[in-house]
Amino acid sequence: MSILETSPELRGLDPRPVAAPLRADAAPAPVRMPDPAAHRLLRAKKAYSTRFVAAAIEQDPAAFGLVTDLTRAPRPGDVVLARVVSIGQHRRLESPVSRRQILFEGDEIVVAYGSRYAADQFLAVLPEDLGPCHLAAAGGLASRVVDQHAAVKDATVIEPIGLLTASGTASDAVVNLAAHAPHRVRAAGSTSGNAARVPVIAVIGTSMNSGKSTTLACLAHGLTAAGLTVHAGKATGTGAGNDAHHFVDAGASHVLDFTDFGLPSTFGLPFEDVRDVFATMADVLASPVRPGAPAPEVVLIEIADGVYQGETGRLLVDDAFRSVVDRVVFAAGDALGASGGVAALRALGCEPSAVSGVLTASPLATAEARRALDVDVVPTYDLCLPAVAWAAAGLGDAGLGDVRLGDVRLGAGHAVA
Repeated sequence: MSILETSPELRGLDPRPVAAPLRADAAPAPVRMPDPAAHRLLRAKKAYSTRFVAAAIEQDPAAFGLVTDLTRAPRPGDVVLARVVSIGQHRRLESPVSRRQILFEGDEIVVAYGSRYAADQFLAVLPEDLGPCHLAAAGGLASRVVDQHAAVKDATVIEPIGLLTASGTASDAVVNLAAHAPHRVRAAGSTSGNAARVPVIAVIGTSMNSGKSTTLACLAHGLTAAGLTVHAGKATGTGAGNDAHHFVDAGASHVLDFTDFGLPSTFGLPFEDVRDVFATMADVLASPVRPGAPAPEVVLIEIADGVYQGETGRLLVDDAFRSVVDRVVFAAGDALGASGGVAALRALGCEPSAVSGVLTASPLATAEARRALDVDVVPTYDLCLPAVAWAAAGLGDAGLGDVRLGDVRLGAGHAVA
């Protein structure tokens, strides 16, 4: 069953056509890649989303095979070798080390299947077979675009050559990102509980490009400058390295995103999976990086897209979120979005401790928001200042006050009712 049939947000959309189907006589059985094909796989351009699989390929390319059954339905995270048919919106592929690799028609690339929700770019869904589809994100997402923003070009078209398999196993199992990821997703109720003992601050926004990642990075920089050990992550969205690298550059000492848990994207997954990814990430980020290392004093987690995005809206009212998140910082693109967003958060039982984001690039928009709101509106880059970051994070005055970081919850009260 397609996501277009199961998601109330997408039902009724008319999918866009894609390129002509692949030849019908392709071999349906798994095939072992001969040595020249292993060399071909080594030469293929690898995507950021597949970086852990790419490392395994570099180590032993002969350990991988291909399955070319065109009727096979890929799963989210399945890894595919594909050929670039035509160049569209995405002219570059982000490499495992986040270099922007220029794409040419005929290039062979290693990417992962998944769906995408991006209000400023594409709505794309998991294909139902191995027919031609699209490169729906520069981080390496093979998907089928069904709608798009009017300002973007048509998507780059790719032709799958075959799903990667782990050759030598009993069933030549298809390679999925989860098998090579450094972290495993656990059920929300089976985590260690560390996130309940460390202040956790969620950064949420009105929509894509509202300034969430920059807000979190500046907050991380300010809190680090205040002398705190900060761990940061991005729990939902579409895989790309820029946000994670931004958090590292801002001073966070440990950074994760959902690709570290084997997911190229979180859109289109069952909500329970999204919830479990968030809960597991919060728990891992609240833990020492390694035995003997100190625990973080603050955890920052970005939630992608906006409050009205389906998974985000459900997550905000779920116990897995409400039991660990102590503060919410809200990013908005304009004053009206800030006002409406704060009202929407309060209706969900979330009290934001500060508003920031793209709107604060405009002094006029900032002034409008301050007149309309009873919440502090903080220019994004002011969050780089320790005292400002401390206050925006809801940590009390510009000192510890009644907060014992890393021991108990924030003394000023929980911001998620």
